[in-house]
Amino acid sequence: MKIILEYFPNLTNEQCEQLEKLGQLYLEWNRKVNLISRQDTDNLYERHILHSLSIAKILRFKDNTSVIDIGTGGGFPGIPLAVMFPQVRFLLVDSIGKKINVVKDIARQANIDNVECEQIRIENEYRKFDFAVTRAAMSLENLVRIAKKNIASDSHNAMPNGFICLKGGNITQETKPFANRIICYKLSDYLKEKFFETKKVIYLQA
Repeated sequence: MKIILEYFPNLTNEQCEQLEKLGQLYLEWNRKVNLISRQDTDNLYERHILHSLSIAKILRFKDNTSVIDIGTGGGFPGIPLAVMFPQVRFLLVDSIGKKINVVKDIARQANIDNVECEQIRIENEYRKFDFAVTRAAMSLENLVRIAKKNIASDSHNAMPNGFICLKGGNITQETKPFANRIICYKLSDYLKEKFFETKKVIYLQA
């Protein structure tokens, strides 16, 4: 938890309590359901919660923004972002019901009430959102192909509506088709830990 406060020192007491609770809940649930790699449990706050919150270093969502987290898995990046932005509405979707049930329980127990969780394939979800966020859920090309329909046309944030993706490694080929619409942020410019040296936030305007 200390690492979160280092980068986000202005969190409220309620946000700190929620983030503390997340640490307990993820460790409890991970013993029953494999949400995160077993070897990552000691690095939960750095590699999962802070990694998710790194999006807040790129864009501060305005109140009443709507965000869909596609292929949320264990609730990343959606759950930490929902704590960071309590006035933003989040829909977390995944095709695996077991994971969605866990994420629902985590949100409930941590008193995160701006989150909705749904077991559904994104191909079958037709609601509109300002932004879609993902963490290495699929290639950019596939993401745009199946989720462009979910991005609303009217923008009211500092960035136009679109996709915000957490990626790692060499993504040159993946981003090439969208070269004129994409901004790549190196997380090593914002976060000093070694884990973030190869990590990036990709913003793609819809």
